[in-house]
Amino acid sequence: MDSASPSYKGHRYPVEVISHCVRLYFRFPLSFREVEELMLGRGVLVSHETVRRWCAKFGQIYANGLCRRRPRPGDTWHLDEVFARINGEQKYRWRAVDQEGAVLDILVQPRRDTAAARRFLRRLLKTTRTVPRVIVTDRLRSYGAAHREVILSVEHRSHKGLNNRAEDSHQPTRQRERAMKGFRSVGGAQRFLSAFSGISPHFRPRRHLLTATEYRAETAVRFAVWDQITGATALPTAA
Repeated sequence: MDSASPSYKGHRYPVEVISHCVRLYFRFPLSFREVEELMLGRGVLVSHETVRRWCAKFGQIYANGLCRRRPRPGDTWHLDEVFARINGEQKYRWRAVDQEGAVLDILVQPRRDTAAARRFLRRLLKTTRTVPRVIVTDRLRSYGAAHREVILSVEHRSHKGLNNRAEDSHQPTRQRERAMKGFRSVGGAQRFLSAFSGISPHFRPRRHLLTATEYRAETAVRFAVWDQITGATALPTAA
C-alpha cells in the first residue's frame, strides 16, 4: 500500500470493498441502501449504515488525495452562486471552476452579500494557493465589492453571458441533490459537497471530446489513480 494512503486499521472489511462502496456512492446517484444492494449482488454482505460511516470517514480523505494529483488550476476562474433549500431554509451554494471546468471549491453560505463573496474569494485563494489572472462572474454587485477588497489586481469580468461554464457546472450537484431529496443541515451539505466535488468529476472525463478508445484509456488511468490514493486494488467480480 502507498505510504500516503489512508489508514484502515480496525476495519474488518478489505480496503477494496471500502473504497468501492465510497466510489459508488459519490459517483452515482445512489442511496446507502442501494449501494448495500449492489454489493450484495457481488456477494459482499455490508449494511447501509456501514456504508454511511465509510463515506463520512473516507470520502473527504479520498477527495483530498485526488485534488493533490490534479494539475495546477487554470488562470481564469468562473464564480457563481445558486439558491439551495436546506431543511426548509433558503441558503446559497457558491461554486468556482476554472476555464477547463475543473471544480475549485464549493461553499454553502446563508447569504449572497458582500461578506459572503469576500469569504468565498479568500477561501479560494487559500485552498488553491494561487492567484488567477481573471475572475468571471455574473452581475451580482457583491462580487465587485469583494473583488476590490480581496484581489483588486486581478481582472474582473462581470457579464451574465460569460459565466455559462460556472452555471453549467451546477448540474451534477443539482441532480444529486434531487436524488437525495435535499440536505438536512448546512454542515451535512458542506461535508457531502466537498467530497462529492473531489470524487465525482474524477470519474467524469470530458467524454464528448474523446473517441471510444481514448475514453477507455483515460478511464483506466483514472481508476489506477483511484487505486493509488485509496491503497486498493481492483475489486474482483463475483463468480
